[in-house]
Amino acid sequence: MAVHEHPHRSPGFHLPSFRRNRAASTYESAVSASTDTHTLRAYSLASLRLLTGFVFLWAFLDKTFGFGYATPSGKGWIDGGSPTKGFLSGVAAGPMESTFHSWAGDTWADWLFMAGLLGIGLALIGGIALRLAAVAGTAMMALMWVAEWPPARHLSDGTASMSTNPFADYHLVYAVVLIALALAAAGDTLGVGKLWAKLPIVRDHGWLR
Repeated sequence: MAVHEHPHRSPGFHLPSFRRNRAASTYESAVSASTDTHTLRAYSLASLRLLTGFVFLWAFLDKTFGFGYATPSGKGWIDGGSPTKGFLSGVAAGPMESTFHSWAGDTWADWLFMAGLLGIGLALIGGIALRLAAVAGTAMMALMWVAEWPPARHLSDGTASMSTNPFADYHLVYAVVLIALALAAAGDTLGVGKLWAKLPIVRDHGWLR
């Protein structure tokens, strides 16, 4: 008697289904890990942005009201003090030493410096106009770098400059941070960068972002 195999086999257990499930699980894990990394990066940049913004904003507030930190009480801008006179008149090295001395305490220098501190600080904390903040902040840090002139081993009076590095100092670090925050659109997290970017004038002028 001949035995014929039935053309329809019982489904049973199939290992390929486990492999498919394993592949799907691996893909979902990779997507989840990528999302977590992106979120961590976004919040790290936002934290850096807020801290840097506070550095600029605090400098403005302290120089304006004289909280007794870098600016003595009673010597604030509102008390008649000059935000630039002490620093610029104290420049003692570099190719622009005499130029900075001539600018020290000038009304235009005070207003420009304070407007820069306030504008950059508010832009960073709010997460708006980061490109403008990066340009303004980089220009300010470059001038302050030249004023301190780290390459000098000695000051104009012959004393040691006590420079710790002939090139890289905190002014350059701040400048690079400002540029990086602008390029990374760091205002979208913990800021109003996305809302700012939707404004018609900002959409039409990318340099305002």
